[in-house]
Amino acid sequence: MTEFVHLHLHTEYSLLDGAIHIDELVEQAAGLGMKALAVTDHGNMFGAVVFHDAARAKGIKPIAGCEIYVAPGSRFDKAGSGIEEAYNHMTLLASDEAGYHNLVKLVSSGYTEGFYHRPRIDKDLLAKHSQGLIGLSGCLSGEIATHLRNGQEAAALASVGVFSEIFGPERFYLEVMDHGIEDQRRVNQGLFRLHDRTGLPLVATNDAHYLKQDDHQAHDVLVCIGSGKKVHDADRLRFDTNEFYVKSGAEMASVFPDHPAALANTVRIAEMCEFSLKQAGSLPAFDVPPGFTIESYFEKVSRDGFAERCKVLEPLAAAGRLGHSIAEYAERLDKEIGVIRRVGFAGYFLIVWDFIRHAREKGIPVGPGRGSAAGSLVAYSLRITDIDPIEHGLIFERFLNEERISPPDIDIDFCEARRGEVIEYVTKRYGRD
Repeated sequence: MTEFVHLHLHTEYSLLDGAIHIDELVEQAAGLGMKALAVTDHGNMFGAVVFHDAARAKGIKPIAGCEIYVAPGSRFDKAGSGIEEAYNHMTLLASDEAGYHNLVKLVSSGYTEGFYHRPRIDKDLLAKHSQGLIGLSGCLSGEIATHLRNGQEAAALASVGVFSEIFGPERFYLEVMDHGIEDQRRVNQGLFRLHDRTGLPLVATNDAHYLKQDDHQAHDVLVCIGSGKKVHDADRLRFDTNEFYVKSGAEMASVFPDHPAALANTVRIAEMCEFSLKQAGSLPAFDVPPGFTIESYFEKVSRDGFAERCKVLEPLAAAGRLGHSIAEYAERLDKEIGVIRRVGFAGYFLIVWDFIRHAREKGIPVGPGRGSAAGSLVAYSLRITDIDPIEHGLIFERFLNEERISPPDIDIDFCEARRGEVIEYVTKRYGRD
């Protein structure tokens, strides 16, 4: 069996372009016996954590990557160029922790500093944050491939020199791919010549955008949605063949029968990549009054807060203006307190309750709450939210579910002008880390 590692692959996080669900991806990769796998979504790393955890669960080494957009000049230059001239593509892979953090920095800067049609970086920024990164020259829209398509081999050689200097000759690869497109085959011939002239290694990729070959038509519809076109429109973006899927090692060997080293280099690169995301650290300690545990104090303040809410709820119930009885509220509160204590998030609620309480005491406006946290009566009792979840038929299990335990996600809005005061309070009380 030919060993091969996919190093250029787009998931559903390449919005309206990639059509690969991560759970199905790792399932298929495991079935194909793949030991490692990279995800390189367009301009973002939104799926990095989900992919990392899903791959690890299947015994597959996850490789964090991104197909970035590189401005031809400065990332700050946003005048005059059409979308075709505004950027080139390039594939980046993180080989270690420094590389991962540099990749995050580059992607973030693409949005905050270089966004023009797409989130772009430039070569100056890339050079500053190249430690721990492996660079691949990219697809047909890469800078080197574009020069070769235009018959400018001297310009392609110059670009090779620049990128080789940025990454180092051992960490920059000439990326070859073949989906049965004539332009690719012509560019590959140029890349083979550049390989012969420079000694830089080749690496084979398949630019996967969908999982299986039969998914080609569904992906074509997705591309039409993303570009605002119809399937039958003649002048639209399209993938010319049905070869952009997650191929097996044997299939890739049949694509590049004369270049086994380009296939072997995928494994070599995977071996160079040794990075694992660390589990989130534990919560800072919440100091409870003498005689209480975290759990018992959480329950006390929750019930005290509910008693305060009842000063408004009980008159409404007596007047027949409340859709549910106070007993129903009390039963829901008991259930939520029990769940929160059992899953170990009492301290989390106390910390959020504490800094929101501080904001209110200082007269800093706090939003009424949004998202799934609005479904919690405990959050309502603690004034973390100001929306009655029972009256509005909101479901607690959408927020916190014992069958799928993950840290609760509470969206909080503070006054923009004074939110820095809240951050300062949290920093002083719980530590800068």
